[in-house]
Amino acid sequence: MAINPIKHEMPTQDPQVRAHNFNEVALGYTEEIALEEASRCLNCVNKPCVSGCPVNVHIPEFIAKIKEKDYEGAYQEISKSSSLPAVCGRVCPQELQCESKCTLGIKFQSVGIGRLERFVADYHNANNTAKAVAPASNGHKVAVVGAGPSGLTCAGDLAKKGYKVSIFEALHTAGGVLVYGIPEFRLPKSIVAKEVDTLKQLGVDIETNVVIGKTLTIDELFEDGYEAVFVGSGAGLPNFMNIPGEAYKGVYSANEFLTRSNLMKAYEADPTTPIMKGGNVAIVGGGNVAMDAARTALRLGAEHVYVVYRRSLEELPARKEEVEHAMEEGIDFRLLNNPVEVLGYNNPDDPRDPKNGFVTGIKCIRMELGEPDEKGRRRPVPVEGSEFVLDVDTVVIAIGTSPNPLIKNTTPGLEINKHGGIIVNEDGLTSRDSVYAGGDAVTGAATVISAMGAGKLAAKSIDEALSNK
Repeated sequence: MAINPIKHEMPTQDPQVRAHNFNEVALGYTEEIALEEASRCLNCVNKPCVSGCPVNVHIPEFIAKIKEKDYEGAYQEISKSSSLPAVCGRVCPQELQCESKCTLGIKFQSVGIGRLERFVADYHNANNTAKAVAPASNGHKVAVVGAGPSGLTCAGDLAKKGYKVSIFEALHTAGGVLVYGIPEFRLPKSIVAKEVDTLKQLGVDIETNVVIGKTLTIDELFEDGYEAVFVGSGAGLPNFMNIPGEAYKGVYSANEFLTRSNLMKAYEADPTTPIMKGGNVAIVGGGNVAMDAARTALRLGAEHVYVVYRRSLEELPARKEEVEHAMEEGIDFRLLNNPVEVLGYNNPDDPRDPKNGFVTGIKCIRMELGEPDEKGRRRPVPVEGSEFVLDVDTVVIAIGTSPNPLIKNTTPGLEINKHGGIIVNEDGLTSRDSVYAGGDAVTGAATVISAMGAGKLAAKSIDEALSNK
C-alpha cells in the first residue's frame, strides 16, 4: 500500500467561533484518522525519532500498538518514559524534536507523532478507570521544589521506584507553567489535574502554598529527614524592556497577565481579578508566551490585539502552528517594529483624576534587518525617523523570564550562573551535596519537554546516589 505523503490535519474549532471562547482549539484525531496516520510510520530499525525526544519515548512501539488498535497498550508504552503523555501530546514542539528526525520526513511530511500521542492519552483518560498502584516503599525520602513539568516528572519517576516524595508548590494549584502559563484553549486544566492525580495515587504528597526560601528553606528540608532535594522552581521572574512608561497602569508582564486569566479567573463575567474588558491590546514579543497572551486577550474581549515584534515572520520564535492559529483568529502582527515608550494619561492639575497613570498608547519605531548577530540571526536596526504610535489601553510584555533569586539567596553554597540559573553537572547535581536541579530554574525559560527531560535525569541520578547509601 502506498504511503500517504501528507500528515493528517488536526481537526480544530472554527477560528471565528474559538476566538470568543476558552474551549480547546485542537479537537484531536478520531480513531479513523489516528489509524490512518499510524499506518504512515515506517517502524525504522534505528528509531531516529526516539533520539529527538528529550525523554526518549518508545515512539515506534507505541505507534505499532495503535496499528493493532491496542490503544491502552500504546499508552503503557508511552508511560514507560513519560509521566505526562496528555500534556506532551498537546504542547511539545514535536516539529523541532521527534518529528524532525522522522525518516519519512526526508521525502514526505513526517509522521504526526505528537497528535498520535495525544490520541492515545485521551483514549486512556476517557476509558481507563483503574487507579495507579503505589509500589512498596524503599525507605528513602526525597523533596521536590515546584510542581511544574520538571518537578512532576522527577517525582513520578522516583515514586515508581518506591521513594516517598513530597512536592512543595508555591501557588495554590499544582502544575506550574502548565496551569498558570498555558491557556485553557491549548491545555485544559482538567488534563493537568488528571496527570497530577495519577502521581498522588503513586504516593506523591503535594503541599501547595509553600514557598521554598520563605515558608521553608532547603536546609530545613534536610533537617526534616529528606535525603535529597530536586529544585524545579521554574523561571517566574519576568523580564521588562526598561523603557519609559512601563510603570503605567495597564502594563503587565505576560506572567501576571496569563496567571490572572488562568488561575485567578479573570475570564469570568464579573471577575474579582480583572485584567481588561474591551479596548486595544499590544503584546510585545514573538514567542509562544506572546501568542498565548495575544489569543487570551482576544478571548477576554479585546477589540483589537497587536503583536509587536522587532524581527520578521521568518525569525518569529513561536511554533508555526500557534502563529497560524493566531493569524486565523484575527491577531494583527506588527513585525519589524520595536516599542520605545509606553504612553499614558497624566493630568498634573488634578491628581485625583481617575484616568491618571493609565496607558493610552505605545510608541514604536520601525526596524530593518542588518548584519547577523552572534547566533546567526540578522540583527534588527532602528529606522531613523520612523516612530509611530499604536493606540492601546493594555500592554503585555512577553520577552522572556529569568529564575527567581529566592532559592539562591536562601541556600548557602548554591552556585548560580550570570543569568540567574542554577549551575548543575551532567547528572543534574548542583554545587550543594544532595541538591539537584533542572528545567527552567537551570536553563531559563525553555520547553515543557526539555524540563521533563531534566526532571527525568535528576530522578535517575538521585536513585543511583541513594541506592548506593
